[in-house]
Amino acid sequence: MNKEKESIGKILLGKWNTKTIIGIAIGAALFGVLMNFGSIRVFTNTSLSTAMIIDVIVGALFGPLPAALAAFCGNVIADLIGGWGFWFDWSIGNGVLGFFVGLLPVYGAKLADGVFEVKHAVIYAITVIVGNLLAFGVVTPILTYLFYSQELTITWGQAFAAVVSNASVQVIIGIPLLFVLAKRNAQSNNLKKED
Repeated sequence: MNKEKESIGKILLGKWNTKTIIGIAIGAALFGVLMNFGSIRVFTNTSLSTAMIIDVIVGALFGPLPAALAAFCGNVIADLIGGWGFWFDWSIGNGVLGFFVGLLPVYGAKLADGVFEVKHAVIYAITVIVGNLLAFGVVTPILTYLFYSQELTITWGQAFAAVVSNASVQVIIGIPLLFVLAKRNAQSNNLKKED
């Protein structure tokens, strides 16, 4: 079986088809609902949210850009459902985080083919932590200041709470979920790991 190696650009963009678009739409809707109804408040306007698992699933199935779009649109939907107005600084931050979470195929985790090993889990955990730090420790505070000219003291507190809570959910729940997805796909594809 001779598979052509995908370019990094194609991996980052993901495979675009009807399934991907439906996956992004469902992911965004679930993200928005779970941000409002599947969360525990940990700081002012910041929650420990099951919505962070949506990034993991969409990223694993479709790649970085689809995960980023699902997270960005999902945050916009969450703002609409919550009725507190649009906070595009946080929506963009979630999009950046979704992109990092979706980088799985870049470092060799091919969940569709049933490939997710311990080395991928370690790289995933590091990538998720770095993505959270960049998304909510850098991008969101800068955009908060630029878009809304707000004092950053509360934003830094929210950013810290978001990094800890999001990374916790994405690592503690996300890694076992990724192993389960890989195992399910390996069985359905009749793939066997060579000794």
